[in-house]
Amino acid sequence: MVINGFQRMKTLLLIRHAKSSWNDPDMDDFDRPLNKRGKLNAPEMAARLIHKGMVPELIIASPAKRTRTTAKIMAREWKYPKEAILLEEELYLCYASTFLKVITKIDDDFNTVAIFAHNPGITDFANYLTEEIRIDNVPTSGIFAVETDITSWKDFDRGHKKFLFFDYPKQEMV
Repeated sequence: MVINGFQRMKTLLLIRHAKSSWNDPDMDDFDRPLNKRGKLNAPEMAARLIHKGMVPELIIASPAKRTRTTAKIMAREWKYPKEAILLEEELYLCYASTFLKVITKIDDDFNTVAIFAHNPGITDFANYLTEEIRIDNVPTSGIFAVETDITSWKDFDRGHKKFLFFDYPKQEMV
């Protein structure tokens, strides 16, 4: 997309689900809800993105309960309709390579996209994206952001990625 003579870059926000509850050890992993801290961290991190001027135009999430709930809480803060959240089965406990498959299917009309997923895949994929920074772990409610010089999401893997920021609840807001 070209705006005022400038080519619009694409921004990807990788967001790990908020802290989940382990109160019921017999509960299936897919069905685990958020705990109290998770329910507090999710809107806080959404507000931090608003402060940075980074509100996504599209939200894609793993269908696991903790991930769906995190996406819905953040979507509410961004005034994004929860019915418009795309649930991608492939994102549940996926490998880093799965993110690329999901990204290449994104409509090019969207410039800022948030993908909500799980570890270890989200950390592995974040580390794959740039050479400037390596992280040991994307903590719960953590956000890893990159910008790329592409006009089509189909070209995401070939585009040059620029690290924007890495933020998480226990980090001081900058």
